[in-house]
Amino acid sequence: MKKAAVFFKVLADEARLKILWLLLNHGELCVCDFMEVLEVTQSKASRHLRILFNAGLVTDRRAGLWIYYSLQPATDDFARSFLAKLSSTLANREEAVALLKKLEVWLAHKDQVSCG
Repeated sequence: MKKAAVFFKVLADEARLKILWLLLNHGELCVCDFMEVLEVTQSKASRHLRILFNAGLVTDRRAGLWIYYSLQPATDDFARSFLAKLSSTLANREEAVALLKKLEVWLAHKDQVSCG
């Protein structure tokens, strides 16, 4: 039960849910991607990503000055089934679809700016 409580506590933040949603649909993203799409500062994006990292939900890799994040494969059935349900539920929400569109627009223009 304690592991489930920690899991839900980590996900009890809208920004972290949005980060997971973006990663569920895109695979790997740079901190600057989250900054742009979520309209948050680098420190805020990094703080949320670190919480997800410490909870074992995401993994990271460094490339130059930037850190790229991706989903950590779920190690237990509980997390795996919940993330699958989260993904299928959010796929039908207008806000979640709009967030993915915003990401796609950003990624299409990202090469034109000095970011990762």
